[in-house]
Amino acid sequence: MATTVRRAVVTLPAAPLGPENPLPALLPPVEVHVLDERVRAGLPRDMARQIGHEPLRSLLPVRLLDGYGRERALADLDAVVLENAHLRVTVLPGLGGRVHSMVHVPTGRELLYRNPVFQPAAFALNGAWFSGGIEWNIGATGHTTLACAPLHAALVPAPDGGTMVRLWEWERLRDLPFQVDLWLPEDSAYLYVGVRVRNPHERPAPVYWWSNTAVPEDAGSRVLAPADETWHFGYERALRRVPLPGAGPGAEDGTYPLRSTYPADFFHEVPDGARRWIAALDAEGRGLVQTSTDLLRGRKLFVWGSGRGGRRWQEWLTEPGTPGYAEIQAGLARTQLEHVPLEAGAEFSWLEAYGPLAADPGQVHGGDWAAARTAAERALEEALPRELVEAAYAAWRPYADAEPGERLADGSGWGALEVLCAGHKLPGTPFPESTLGEAQAPWLELWRTGVLPAPRRVVPPGPSLVAPHWRDMLETAPADPLTEYHLGVAQWHAGDIAQAVRSWERGLPLAPSRWPLLRCLAVADERAGDPGRAVDRYAQAFEDLAQESRGGEAWTHGCARLVRGGGRWRAPADGVEFDRVAVLRVALHRGLHRLGRPVEEGEH
Repeated sequence: MATTVRRAVVTLPAAPLGPENPLPALLPPVEVHVLDERVRAGLPRDMARQIGHEPLRSLLPVRLLDGYGRERALADLDAVVLENAHLRVTVLPGLGGRVHSMVHVPTGRELLYRNPVFQPAAFALNGAWFSGGIEWNIGATGHTTLACAPLHAALVPAPDGGTMVRLWEWERLRDLPFQVDLWLPEDSAYLYVGVRVRNPHERPAPVYWWSNTAVPEDAGSRVLAPADETWHFGYERALRRVPLPGAGPGAEDGTYPLRSTYPADFFHEVPDGARRWIAALDAEGRGLVQTSTDLLRGRKLFVWGSGRGGRRWQEWLTEPGTPGYAEIQAGLARTQLEHVPLEAGAEFSWLEAYGPLAADPGQVHGGDWAAARTAAERALEEALPRELVEAAYAAWRPYADAEPGERLADGSGWGALEVLCAGHKLPGTPFPESTLGEAQAPWLELWRTGVLPAPRRVVPPGPSLVAPHWRDMLETAPADPLTEYHLGVAQWHAGDIAQAVRSWERGLPLAPSRWPLLRCLAVADERAGDPGRAVDRYAQAFEDLAQESRGGEAWTHGCARLVRGGGRWRAPADGVEFDRVAVLRVALHRGLHRLGRPVEEGEH
C-alpha cells in the first residue's frame, strides 16, 4: 500500500495538565545527574569537559507545570498517523510531538510501550511529564520542558516523493530552534526521522539531545548495543565504567531490564567507527531497533529495576497491573550529563531510523554477549544496511529547508517573537506572526516602543524573558514596578543577585500588586540564609494576594503555589535547618490572621 498521512484522534483516560505556575522559577532545578569533582577527574577528557560545559542553572524563562492532577476522564488527543504496508505510526503534536504508537502492520504487534493513560508526573525539567512512546529531548540534562507542550506541525514534501510530518519549535532554555521530520517511505519497514538543531545567534550555545524510546519490559527482554563496556550511573553521583553484560551494583545482568534491582542509567561505550544502534528484543528475538547516522553517538538503557521503588513509580505513571517499560535512548554525547557546544551560526543534523528487528533467539539469549550483539547487528544490516541510512540522510538534507505546506498544529508564539525581533532567517521552520499571543504582546510592545506596557487591570504578572537582549531592553525602559519586577528576574537569571534584589525593592513602594515582588524577595532571603525575613515576606505576599484576588484559575493557582513548598532551608551561619513546608504554613497562618480569618482545624 502507498504511504498515507492523515489526521486522527487518540482517546485516552487523561489527568488534567493544569495551568502554568505564575511564579518565576527562581530556585535551580533539583538535578540528580551531578558528579563529585573527584569522580570527574578520572573520566576521559572529552567527557569531563562536556560534563562541565554550561550545565543548566535555571529554568528561566520557562514556567513550571505543577498543577496537574490524578483524576482521569476520557479525553480526545489530536494525532497524526503515518501508515504504509509495514508500519502505522501515531504522533501527538500537542504533547511534545511524542510518537505514541508504532504498530507492525503485518503482525499487529506494538513495537513501543504505549501508555494506556495520560498521567503527568514530576519528571520533566519543569514538572509535568508522561511515559511511553518516543520523545524528543532538547534543552538540558533531563526530560524536555516541551514534554507536554504543543509543537508546530505541518506537511512537507519527502525525499521519496511522498509526505513528511514536520515538527518544530523554539526551545527556550537555550534559545535554539529545532525540527523533527518524520516520514515513512512506501516500501520501508522503518520510520525515518531527520533532526536539525540550529544556533542562529552570534555566540556559541550548549546543546543537549536525547531521543528516548519506551519499550515493553518483560522477563525475557534484552537490550543490545555495539559495546563491551558501559558507564553505570545509579543516582549516588558516581559514574562507573563497567563491563557488559554484568553492569553495576544490584545488576545480575545489566542488559536485561528486570535483572537490575534498582533504577539506573547505562550509557554504553560505543567505539568510534562502529555503527550506532540499540535494540530491545524479547524472548523470541523480536522487538524494536533504533539506528542513526554517526553524529548521534550515545546509546543508553534506562531501567526502573525490579525493586519496590521502581515498581511503584511504574504504577504511578500508568495503571496498576499494566506491563512496565524500559527506555532505549540515543544522544549527541556519551552520557546525559554532558552538553555539546554548537558554534554561532552552525547546526547539528542527523537521521534516525526506527522499526522491527528479528534475530536468532538462541544467540540473543544464549549467554554470550559478543554473540548476542553480533547476531542483532547482522540482522539489522540485512534489514536496513548502514549505507541505506547514510543515503537517506543525504537525500533528506535538501528537504530540511523545504517550506511547510498544510498546517497540522500550532506551537507557541515565542519563536515568532524571537524571529521578528532578531531578524533570524530559518528556512523550513517558519514562526509566523499569527502565532503571537497574549503572553508575547507586552514584549512585542517593549521591542517596538522601548516601554513595557502596564496591564489595564490588576492581574498576575505574565512570563518573564531573561535573554541578554531582553535584559538590555528592560534596563533602558522606564522604571515602573512591572518593569522592575521583570528586570529583577532577568538579573537573577544572569547571576546578579544583588542587583535583582535592588530592582525588586525599587519596584515595591509603587506597585499596585506587591505579592510578586515580595515573593521574589522572600526567595532571595532564603538564598541569603535569612529564613526569618523570608517568613515575614511570604506572609506579606500571601496577605497582599488574598486581598487582591479576583477569583478564577490564575488567582487560585497563584495562591496555591505561593504557599506550597518542599525541601529544607539551612541557615549557613549555624547550620540550623528549617522545614520549608512548616515555614510556609506559618506564613499562611499570619496572612490569614491579618485578614481576620481564622484557620480551621486541619485546613493546612
